[in-house]
Formats: sequence, structure tokens, C-alpha cells
Amino acid sequence: MIAWLPGENEREEWDEAELSVVEGLAGDNWPRRPANSEGQLTLMNAWVAQSRDRWFWADDQLYVELYLSDEHIPAGTRIAIGADGMVELTVEPHPGCEKFISRFGLAAMKLVNSPLGRSLNLRGINTKVIPGGTIRRRDAVRRLAQG
Repeated sequence: MIAWLPGENEREEWDEAELSVVEGLAGDNWPRRPANSEGQLTLMNAWVAQSRDRWFWADDQLYVELYLSDEHIPAGTRIAIGADGMVELTVEPHPGCEKFISRFGLAAMKLVNSPLGRSLNLRGINTKVIPGGTIRRRDAVRRLAQG
């Protein structure tokens, strides 16, 4: 799923979107948020996110079927999305925030930030866009070599 976040507490699901080296997900509110420059785009494992109707509220842009553990995808690893898109996993962890606690509970926050939760990246990962490109819902998501 591709979730576009146009503003605070706003979500839209898209079938197609543009990745941008400047904006992350073109049109998303990431450039206007106080975020780290290396976390343009967040990916969360769709299996961890569980029910699809709750994905939006995790505040990630892409929900993927890909094992996101540190062991499988260490910082610097590139991930291809469809034919055109590519992102690189950054060093900055994706720990969640107060909104995550309010939407999923303190127990969920403790789980994703536990040593095991962090090593498995249960909360998801921060990435930066390498080349821009068009991505589509249900595009293949593949782990590539480290950059």
C-alpha cells in the first residue's frame, strides 16, 4: 500500500506515486515535518502492521511484504520498488512517537522498541530516495546490495 500523508492526521491511499530525491514521496508532507533528512520515506512490514484498515494510522508511506530485520537489511542496503523506484536504508532508527502510542497503545510501543523489536525493525525503517521514479501499488519490492 502507498499512503500519502498530505497533512497532520490526514491519509490518502494511492495506486501510483512518484518518488522524489527532494520530497521523498512527491506531495507528501514529509518536507514540512520536523524529521531527520535521512528519513524521507518510511517502510513498514505489512505482516507486522496486521490488519490493513489500521495501516494508515502507523504514519508510514509504504507497507511492504519484505523482511526488514537489521540482519537482512542493514543500513546502506538498497531496496528496489517496481521498475523505477529505489530507496536506501538509513542509519536513523524509526522508533515511533506519541501518535503511535495513542493509536496502538503503550504495550505496542514497548514491543517495537524492545531489543528484539528494534533488531527486527518491527516499527519499520527510514529510507532516503536514491533515484526518483514511479511506484505502483503491488509493485515488487526487492532487497539489493548495500550502497
